[in-house]
Amino acid sequence: MARQTGTYAIATTTGESVRAFIPADLPPAAPPLDPASYEVLNRQAEISVARLAGVSGLVASIDWLLYSAVRKEALLTSLIEGTQATITDLFDEEAGLPVANADDVEEVTNYLAAYRFVREQLQMPNGLPLSMRLLRQAHARLLDGVRGHGRQPGEIRQTQNWIGGTRPGNAAFVPPPADRVQDLLSNVEHFIHDPEPSLPPLVRIALVHAQFETIHPFLDGNGRIGRLLIAALLEEWRLLPQPLLYVSGYLKEHQAEYYRRLSAIRTDGDWEGWVSFFLEAVDVAAQTAQSNIIDIASLINNDRTRVLAVPKSSAAAYRLFELLATMPKFTVERVRAALSTTFPTASAAVRVLEEAGIVRETSGKASNRTYAYQGYIDLMRR
Repeated sequence: MARQTGTYAIATTTGESVRAFIPADLPPAAPPLDPASYEVLNRQAEISVARLAGVSGLVASIDWLLYSAVRKEALLTSLIEGTQATITDLFDEEAGLPVANADDVEEVTNYLAAYRFVREQLQMPNGLPLSMRLLRQAHARLLDGVRGHGRQPGEIRQTQNWIGGTRPGNAAFVPPPADRVQDLLSNVEHFIHDPEPSLPPLVRIALVHAQFETIHPFLDGNGRIGRLLIAALLEEWRLLPQPLLYVSGYLKEHQAEYYRRLSAIRTDGDWEGWVSFFLEAVDVAAQTAQSNIIDIASLINNDRTRVLAVPKSSAAAYRLFELLATMPKFTVERVRAALSTTFPTASAAVRVLEEAGIVRETSGKASNRTYAYQGYIDLMRR
């Protein structure tokens, strides 16, 4: 039995009349989602996510893992949208160093700000719940001062948009008319907050992401906000205690299939194909993150021992090593400020880590030198 996944309405934009797709409400119905299509994949993905949560205990400080995972997700979700920033660019920007792709880096840092805002709100007793109001405020931060800043940041669109093509008439996809968006988003919110859900959490996340992308409620930034929603739901529904999973890596690697699976929902009613693809993405991403955490834990433990073995090691040097989790590139002045100490003490701490072979000077300058924790950077660039 073919599934009816939506209807069409005639919308007029830029002087053209087009057929705009209006998706049916969640969850899929007539027929409902076939459990046989997702049960095995869902079980495997849940196991991988649970193992990821468990292996995070290998690292004493969660900061090492959060810094890495959140920045990887920020970079990868932005790469899907065409930015050219690298992890090294991001480290340079955070260290106050000049970067070649300044505009692209700003888009990545805006994503970090948007996601940080969402997490803070969800963790605060009086914060906003996971809702379109919260996502609108995140969207305003995402587009603040970057490409797309003139496209109504933080506002649900009031006009017809389209995806692909040079004009509405040859677009790859035309989302629902603006006057239908609010009701469609309300259904997504109700689905998220259903007190008695009938589907497993990962399957529900797959449905929410696809529906959000189909509604395309903003004039720009829909992909990044939709993928931010994945990360937020993983925490909100207690699948992960921290945002350690960067699903956008798999989605970037299989970008054409990602878009094809989303499109097949609208054209063929193939929710099962999309859910299977998404569960595989979660499974692979969780296993990749597990492997990276094990490598980071090994690096940190070995290097911590090396710091303590240096004869001139000091409390300041040890404190600096622990700070490398969130500043893998730095200047002595940045160390001085981070340690709230004197310049000579900061310089001595850097020399200890340099002598231990943990950090190295990268600028080649006689003054205002830059240092990098290259082993950690290399793991994050992988």
